[in-house]
Amino acid sequence: MNDLLDVLTPYAGRICTPIALADGPDAVQETLVAVFRGLRSLKEPAALYGWVRAIACREAVRVARRSARSVPADLTTLPQRGDPQLAADIGDVLTRLSPEHRAVLVLRDIEGLDEQSAAELLGLRVGTVKSRLHRARDSFRKAWSS
Repeated sequence: MNDLLDVLTPYAGRICTPIALADGPDAVQETLVAVFRGLRSLKEPAALYGWVRAIACREAVRVARRSARSVPADLTTLPQRGDPQLAADIGDVLTRLSPEHRAVLVLRDIEGLDEQSAAELLGLRVGTVKSRLHRARDSFRKAWSS
């Protein structure tokens, strides 16, 4: 069980933190609790990461909505690819978006999922995901250029 926890904790953190921002650790904790409570219901072990991704995304959005904080996240603990200043700037812009918009951006642009997969994870219709993604990217561009 500890080995599974060691593998899933960073994975859940990578999904939850950009969505839930400062409440990312809470979202990770709630994700792991939900995963371990429902682990017996997982019928196909090969689907573990997809199942955990769905739970992490839902928990991150739920925690972010619940807290409704506007405090910028400390993104220095995130794994960073490349320039740390760029990562901080992107994190700053992400804090200005709603949790729902951050969720679709993370799933599409960081996790690389298509709209259909993102819609299934978020429990939304594909058209809703496309619409949110368009608005999220538009909001991101406006915030980035301001």
